[in-house]
Amino acid sequence: MGSPLKKVVLASNNAGKLREFAALFGAAGIELIPQGQLNVPEAEEPYPTFVENALTKARHAARLTGLPALADDSGLCVHALRGAPGVHSARYAQLAGGEKSDASNNARLVSELQNEADRRAYYFCVLALVRHTDDPEPLIAEGRWHGEILDTPRGEQGFGYDPYFYLPSLNATAAELQPSVKNANSHRAIALRQLLARLSEEA
Repeated sequence: MGSPLKKVVLASNNAGKLREFAALFGAAGIELIPQGQLNVPEAEEPYPTFVENALTKARHAARLTGLPALADDSGLCVHALRGAPGVHSARYAQLAGGEKSDASNNARLVSELQNEADRRAYYFCVLALVRHTDDPEPLIAEGRWHGEILDTPRGEQGFGYDPYFYLPSLNATAAELQPSVKNANSHRAIALRQLLARLSEEA
């Protein structure tokens, strides 16, 4: 559909996401520009699903810049909590009257799972790429990273729920992994590889 993309706005101001995305997109010959550099304010994320929020953020950035835009919406989904914290992962504690912080979110998560035997969980990421604001055929990619929730944190790397997110296949929490290992295995990496494969098919 049209010429290959050269510049894409990233609808995020998260420095960690920018580093990860920029490296992978750079290898594909695409320049990624964080929306903050173009004075794009953050979009609202009012929807109950990851895909709706990701699309909303991508269209918002595309509308204000006139450029193609990429957005992700991601979070932790816990089986015993019927998919929570889900789209509310970043403000899980805040929704229960606590403060908005990683420590408070993790404290609530561990508390909610106190009497649960099923500790299965996965990180989920949806990526949405729109070529222009009203793109009728946005590229959507998704990734899941399966693990378990621990009661005690381990590791100093990463952010969010990473110290409690244990990966049996790697015998480590996400916070114990070096960034290069995490970025090669994570839900975001899986979704990005899928998206870049779709883009290469269009080129």
